[in-house]
Amino acid sequence: MTLCLLFISLLSVPAYADDQIGDVEVSGEASRVRIEGSDIAITDFSRMNKGTSREYQNKYFGYRYPMVGENAFSVVVINEKQALVYVPQSMSSNLQSVDQKATFEAMLKAIDAKASNGGQMLSSMSLAFEYTSQRAIVRGDYRYEFAQEIEDGYFYTCIFNEQNRDVSQGALFCETGLITSASDVVIEKEPQGLDALWAFLTSIDFRPFWVSLRTSAVAMLFVFVLGLLAAWFSQRINNRFKDVLDSILTIPLVLPPTVCGFLLLVAFGNSTPLGQWLISHNIALIFSWPAAVIAAIVVAFPLMYRTARGAFEGLDPSLSDAARTLGWSEMRIFFKLTMPLAWPSIAAGTVLAFARAMGEFGATLFVAGNYPGVTQTMPIAIYFEWMGGHSDVATFWVFVVILFSFVVILFVNWYAARTQRYRKISADKNDEVAKR
Repeated sequence: MTLCLLFISLLSVPAYADDQIGDVEVSGEASRVRIEGSDIAITDFSRMNKGTSREYQNKYFGYRYPMVGENAFSVVVINEKQALVYVPQSMSSNLQSVDQKATFEAMLKAIDAKASNGGQMLSSMSLAFEYTSQRAIVRGDYRYEFAQEIEDGYFYTCIFNEQNRDVSQGALFCETGLITSASDVVIEKEPQGLDALWAFLTSIDFRPFWVSLRTSAVAMLFVFVLGLLAAWFSQRINNRFKDVLDSILTIPLVLPPTVCGFLLLVAFGNSTPLGQWLISHNIALIFSWPAAVIAAIVVAFPLMYRTARGAFEGLDPSLSDAARTLGWSEMRIFFKLTMPLAWPSIAAGTVLAFARAMGEFGATLFVAGNYPGVTQTMPIAIYFEWMGGHSDVATFWVFVVILFSFVVILFVNWYAARTQRYRKISADKNDEVAKR
């Protein structure tokens, strides 16, 4: 039922059909809007639900939202009753009269309804729009600075408070775009039905899937070996230390992924001794694909370890003792006796650990970042596509992840049922032999 609902929602996402809201036309990708009979239109529209307060070159620039250019407008929704609209001098002539402002606000609300991505919509709030062409303006406890060039060619809307520190509460969200002549804006007719679905699928960047698959596959090579070794070793140490070791090896299973990511960042960061050593040997680990693999290993390892340990503990120790009396070495016992008997549980644990690695988000984002085609996995793509207002693409990746998880669980159940069936057949045969 969940899969059906997601598939229906994918087909019903409005980003691939022209919206007609009264006499307002909104493009399929929610980047252009115009009103029939109006001389102005909006292009290059973008809505940011979240900004950033990260320093750039060791300098703080406030809590900021990107703008599409120096001559772009910026709409900062301060609260549910007030919106501050920055209009650059080059565009101020387009928004002088009351009618022009009313047209602009109607277009803004129409395109915002399509780009809101489930968030608060302008049309649902009773907003008082305040227009300004000043680069800096103070409202309440916050100072708003517009069209600030922080990087070469990149402009931002920046928010400060009296303490000159991060104040994300200074805005609910921010929108930006360009005001242009309506005659220069063409909104093509979008495909419908199956044509829309095909156009959507062909527009998808499938790199997050391949990055997830490659990251999980490489991580599982390490997880499988390390998990088996750790489980095997835990059976051979003193009980006094076994519980301590087990707690250390299992703790990533109960820690939030962001905590795991933070600890990895602390361990391998550029300012740490280990990070400095890596840098001195020309090894760039943080915010790279190997970092994504390490994050996947950390979060998936406990599943493999716990499953393998449970499988080993469930074996009859007398079997190993009997093999030793026959002169078998410990290595031969492990590969010829222990592994075959414990393999059904180990195989199930391997698949579950692989799925866990593929679904990792928090730790990966902390230490590997979001670099399309390099470290952007499917969970990270879901988050950033949603944040960027592409809810249709986010829904697609959600559908893929759920489908993949369903196949994994189905395989584990099938394999467990198959193993139990063979064991039951073998037990029945042994009973018949014993009766004879």
